[in-house]
Amino acid sequence: MLGSGLSNQVGASVAALAFPVLGPTGVVAIRQWVAAGVLWAAGRPRLRAFTAAQWRPVLALALVFAVMNLSLYTAVDRIGLGLAVTLEFLGPLTVALAGSRRRIDAMCALAAAAAVVVLTRPSPSTDYLGIGLAVLAATCWGCYILLNRTVGQRLPGLEGSAAAAAVSGALYVPVGVLVLWQHPPTPTALACALAAGVLSSAVPFLADLLALRRVPAHFFGVFMSVNPVFAALVGLIVLHQHLDTAAWAAIGVIVGANVVAVTAASPLVRTAHLSS
Repeated sequence: MLGSGLSNQVGASVAALAFPVLGPTGVVAIRQWVAAGVLWAAGRPRLRAFTAAQWRPVLALALVFAVMNLSLYTAVDRIGLGLAVTLEFLGPLTVALAGSRRRIDAMCALAAAAAVVVLTRPSPSTDYLGIGLAVLAATCWGCYILLNRTVGQRLPGLEGSAAAAAVSGALYVPVGVLVLWQHPPTPTALACALAAGVLSSAVPFLADLLALRRVPAHFFGVFMSVNPVFAALVGLIVLHQHLDTAAWAAIGVIVGANVVAVTAASPLVRTAHLSS
């Protein structure tokens, strides 16, 4: 889960470097195609053998994956990596609150929620469209967690993930070709987009699938609050996006919530977390 979060945020920051040339849509298209190629090679799905019950979550996951990436990258372009990813975290946080059966999990999720409020303080210059797109990405991320778990349960190995990535990549072919035709990529922009495809799609997609086979969905949702932390640090180092003292204090609260959630987890869940 830690590897997934760090890879995802590094990939998003690298992708942002290509926005001036390709725009968010062009970068997302290339990212989806890279993810589809990597996962298809790794999973080798036997599509003709899929049943209707298996296709339904695969197609839903493909659609969610496509919308989530485009809405998030457009939000990053408008409001910055740290704020966009923090708002996106509302999705897994909702999963954590809805699925929790223990008081300690709810307390950790609420502490993280309070920190999110501090990080997203509105101002007169607030880009509400960017915030709305980040919230859309949050909704998709919550659905992604639940659907990815279902796909992992209904299909062996990586077949479901590979099929979903392939469908998602196919959805971007018409739009992606048009955008790249209108905005020819430079070698640097193309390299950044390709790197984003590996770091923000292929690696997290595989890591999340494996993690969700070992830990409950609500625990995964709480622990993924590490993503705003990584986003803030990567945004500072790569994109030179600075946060104030209150924002860093909120990040400290999120880290603390994660530590408590992992420490208070049952022995079975803790062992599964450490082994993954």
